[in-house]
Amino acid sequence: MISKTISFAICTFLVLLFISKSEAVKCYQCSSDEDDKLRYEDNCGAYRKFNELNHIAIDCSSDESHMPGSFCLKRTEQSPRGFIWDGRWRQVIRRCASVADYGVTGVCNWGIYENGVYWEECYCSEDECNSSNIQRLSLTIALFSIVGLVFHRLLM
Repeated sequence: MISKTISFAICTFLVLLFISKSEAVKCYQCSSDEDDKLRYEDNCGAYRKFNELNHIAIDCSSDESHMPGSFCLKRTEQSPRGFIWDGRWRQVIRRCASVADYGVTGVCNWGIYENGVYWEECYCSEDECNSSNIQRLSLTIALFSIVGLVFHRLLM
């Protein structure tokens, strides 16, 4: 049986192994209203699946970021055709965000404006996490859960 001191040392080592140096989060940055020149292209995933190969995630603390921040944001707005200012009925914005409006990341919030436009905002805090509709589970959290479960079983 493994002693508690050895298991604590192993857990501490694993935690230090997974801790990386502090860097800003990298997010995709685009907006479907930027597609005015190529009117029928969907570069930000408003109508078709977002293609990560066509975009480079931007470091949110760099000068390239439209808005510096520590989170990623994906915002979707949808209304009847022709209602939104550019003639489209759906708009997607992906960018960095400095503060989650609702104080929580890793979840999506939604609502309806008084004019009938449906909106949804998803905040997340991992690199490239604003690329999809599904919030990704952190690999680190999954590994820690498995390691913790294994050590718990060994100590019992």
